[in-house]
Amino acid sequence: MGEARRVDVVSFGCRLNACEAEIIRREAAAAGLTDTIVVNTCAVTGEAVAQARQSIRKLRRANPAAHIVVTGCAAQTQAPMFAAMDEVDRVVGNDDKLHGSAWHDARAALGAGSASAADKIAVSDIMAIKAMAPHLVDGFGGGQPRAFVQVQNGCDHRCTFCIIPFGRGPSRSVPMATVVEQIRTLVAAGHAEIVLTGVDLTSYGADLAGAPRLGRLVRAILRQVPELRRLRLSSIDSIEADADLLDAFGDDARLMPHLHLSLQAGDDMILKRMKRRHTRADAVAFCDQVRRLRPDVTFGADIIAGFPTETEAMFARSLELVEDCGLTFLHVFPYSPRPGTPAARMPPVAGEAIRSRARRLRAAGEAALARRLAAEVGATRQVLIESTTQGRTEHFLPVAVNGDTPGAIRALTVTGHDGARLRTNP
Repeated sequence: MGEARRVDVVSFGCRLNACEAEIIRREAAAAGLTDTIVVNTCAVTGEAVAQARQSIRKLRRANPAAHIVVTGCAAQTQAPMFAAMDEVDRVVGNDDKLHGSAWHDARAALGAGSASAADKIAVSDIMAIKAMAPHLVDGFGGGQPRAFVQVQNGCDHRCTFCIIPFGRGPSRSVPMATVVEQIRTLVAAGHAEIVLTGVDLTSYGADLAGAPRLGRLVRAILRQVPELRRLRLSSIDSIEADADLLDAFGDDARLMPHLHLSLQAGDDMILKRMKRRHTRADAVAFCDQVRRLRPDVTFGADIIAGFPTETEAMFARSLELVEDCGLTFLHVFPYSPRPGTPAARMPPVAGEAIRSRARRLRAAGEAALARRLAAEVGATRQVLIESTTQGRTEHFLPVAVNGDTPGAIRALTVTGHDGARLRTNP
């Protein structure tokens, strides 16, 4: 990155952060900030926090005259740590970052010059936030064919390993009519695929009048925005999936046959110690149920390797989950203790065992992906062109393309694969 001219946003972590980056950029620019870099952090693992700190230092070296403002989940949960960094000029809370007033305050503070570590912090009590202020986004920059729509934020659950509820606050939802309006705007702006995002997406609607579920929202979008070509969901908690959501998978091909599941483990005792709300059998049954509705569906999953007290036999059940659930994409997290969480006080697994189990899970994921890619040979898929070199099928499988126009959806016949991406006919 060269010298900052107006407002640049560097986002880490989830799709929700990517969505919120557009709001940050707009609100900060509207407040008159210039020569400012906003680092939108993630707190899901210790590695994510360390990555943010490293990035901040690199950004300062590359942009000595720019203001650096830190926000996001890690800024919310560890504000004093970031404020103590010489490279950081201001720390903005995770809800505050979405409001113009926070950026007007930031402009005034940055204009006043250097401040003590304590004076750098502008972080509200996120646990006191009870409602979600809708923010309409006109489009995602750079000609991106895929747009993210935030429909929910926060989480009311307390998984023992997770710090995110303290970075995001309680669960709250965007009204259905506002979501539909946002999607219409983005489709009109040329986005071919919309991805619904949230911290706990399947808890959508519990705080709204009438308590509509996620499935009702999905059906409303598909019915009221007929010009939408593809609708996709980000990570869901399978135990919360409602009947309308499952029916939508069976009824409308515009809802993409790809689900990323928050599974975390495949052993019932570890799931109990994680304070998850599903069992191993629940996870397998859900995948079987969706596969009956959409036989070609692909599943991804988050799995933690080396959770405290995990034995080799317990880990083996997580490894077997790849086959038993028919997973294609694995997002593997080597366990890292998050300060203040119950799991951080549990008997830990040795570091080398954690790293070894993570490697074995990743290898299983790579093998599963290779099997699915091989099974695609001969099929004709509708490929959303993401760039001049890559696209994605309905199932989120990556496809190597050559010189296509980003945003187009092309029917391509799969001729082979390289272990990571599909190859197709010209």
